[in-house]
Amino acid sequence: MSNPNVYQFEKKERPPTDWKPYVRTGIFLVVLLALLLVAFTSVYIVKEGEYKVVRQFGEVVRIDEEPGLKVKVPFIQSVTTLTKRQMTSDVTEAEINTKDKKRMLIDNYAVWQITDPLKMISNARNVINAEAKMEDFIYSVVRAELGKLEYEEVINDEKSSRGSLNDQITDKVNELLENQQYGVVVKDVRIKRTDLPEANEKSVYTRMISERESKAQEYLSQGDAEKQSITAETDREVKELIAKAETEANVIRAEGESEAAVIYNKSFSKDPEFYDLYRTLETYKKTIDDETVIVLPSDSPYARLLMGYTE
Repeated sequence: MSNPNVYQFEKKERPPTDWKPYVRTGIFLVVLLALLLVAFTSVYIVKEGEYKVVRQFGEVVRIDEEPGLKVKVPFIQSVTTLTKRQMTSDVTEAEINTKDKKRMLIDNYAVWQITDPLKMISNARNVINAEAKMEDFIYSVVRAELGKLEYEEVINDEKSSRGSLNDQITDKVNELLENQQYGVVVKDVRIKRTDLPEANEKSVYTRMISERESKAQEYLSQGDAEKQSITAETDREVKELIAKAETEANVIRAEGESEAAVIYNKSFSKDPEFYDLYRTLETYKKTIDDETVIVLPSDSPYARLLMGYTE
């Protein structure tokens, strides 16, 4: 007989787990990730101002230069970028010999651009090699062109024929690059500095100073000659003006004195005694001052006038 206070548990069996949905979900996620990876690695963007070089097993199969979204074979083809924009190359400073066997240090730079990336890759392999080859051509052309000039023509601006030298160098470098089919074009080559080896600097500077001093003395001499010419011309004109003015003044003065004499004669003829008195007083102005001592007889006209006698 069973005890009512003892609980009896019945063992229930769990249903078996169904793994199929989880497997299907995992496979779906893996496939989705693989598709996303394939899509991500097969699509690339070509931007404005650049080339996209597509290679397959190291060989160039295509070059895209039109902007937009492009597709490649994933994991087999790779994409590298080259710029279409102009680049600046600072050419290494080098020594050259002038026509008269003088040595100079030349420092220049170049502005260049990739125009045919396929030729550039085929013949130069990469941008670094293309730039190095371009610098070699520039140095060769600069050395040849400056070798045609005298030392004085290079260092003296007044005698230099470098006005079109940069353009000549640019054209000749482009000819060499075109002949070798490197796929790049030099837009401009500029000589930015021409220095002298230290051993030559002192003698050249001394000669340049001497030339400038000689030129300055020449300018001073020309200035002095011009000054003397201007001064002489001015003095002549001044003398002519003064002489003319004096002549006109004498004429005017003579006319005035003549007119004054006429007026005086008319005035004094009306009262001769007053005229005598006036003339006497005028003589006093010229003969008497603060230190004048006059001894006069008592019956002289001066004494009589001073003492108030008029008769």
